[in-house]
Amino acid sequence: MSNLSKLTDEEIVKIVRTKDQEAYALLIKRYQNKLIRYASYLINDENMAADAVQESFIKAYINLNSFDLKKKFSSWIYRIVHNQSLTIVGKNKQYQSIDNAFEIESDDNLEDDLIKKELVKHAHDCLEQMSILYKEPLSLFYLEEKTYEEIGDILRISTGTVGTRINRAKIIVKKICQKKQ
Repeated sequence: MSNLSKLTDEEIVKIVRTKDQEAYALLIKRYQNKLIRYASYLINDENMAADAVQESFIKAYINLNSFDLKKKFSSWIYRIVHNQSLTIVGKNKQYQSIDNAFEIESDDNLEDDLIKKELVKHAHDCLEQMSILYKEPLSLFYLEEKTYEEIGDILRISTGTVGTRINRAKIIVKKICQKKQ
C-alpha cells in the first residue's frame, strides 16, 4: 500500500478496476476528511455529512468503471458528495433562502483585505447563514482550494457562473460578518 501512496488518484482507480480492490481504501483515506468538511458546510450537521460522504464513497465504488480516467478523480468524488449532500438538505429542508436584507451593490471593492480577513476569520459561521447557491462555490474555492474549473466541474456550471457566484458570495459574507461584529 505504501508504494501506491505515490500514485495519482487516477492511477489508483485503474489499479482498483483491474487488480486490487483494496487499494480503494487509499482514495478514501486521501479524501474522507476533506469531503466531510465540505459536506458539513452544505448540510450544517457533521453526523449527516459523514453519512453523506460514506454513501458517496459507496456510490463512487459501485460506479468506478464509469469514471473517465482522463478527468480528475477529485472533481468526480466532490460532485458525488455534492449531490448526496443536496439530497440530504432537500430531505431535511435545512437550507436557507437568500435574505432580502442583503442587497448586492456593484461598487463594493471585492478584493479589499478586510473581506479576505473576514472570510478566513468567520468563514464557517458566515457560511451557515448563506444560501446553498453561494455557500457551495465559496467553500470550494476558499476552504477546499479548488480552481474555478474544478468548481465548475463539481457544480456543473460554467467558470463564468462560478466567478459570479463567488463574487456575490463575498459581498454577502462581508455583510453577514459585519452584522456579527
